[in-house]
Amino acid sequence: MIYLNSFLFAGTVCLIGQLILDNTKLTPGHITSIFVVVGSFLDVFDIYDKFVLWAGGGALVPITSFGHLLIHGAMDTVNNFGIMGLFTGMFDLTSSGIVAAIIFSFVFALIFAPKD
Repeated sequence: MIYLNSFLFAGTVCLIGQLILDNTKLTPGHITSIFVVVGSFLDVFDIYDKFVLWAGGGALVPITSFGHLLIHGAMDTVNNFGIMGLFTGMFDLTSSGIVAAIIFSFVFALIFAPKD
């Protein structure tokens, strides 16, 4: 059942993104930013954690989980280190993904040539 829930959640996120892209003049960058903010907003009110319990990995793969992890890490470190934890904890949970994106982007930039 968890596989079906994962598919439904991630598919719904993709469907919403595609509908926004097809029916508005927003760019993919705008949609990505919107999803990060929505994931952050849902985590502030402890709603996204319920999605993670229900959908498992399907809720941790879409871009909405990046906003969830940013806020989740920041809120955890604020409880331990005060207001300075807000700035230091924001990237605790997302640092591995950010580093991987930078490394893969660099490697692919070396391998492939851009088109005119």
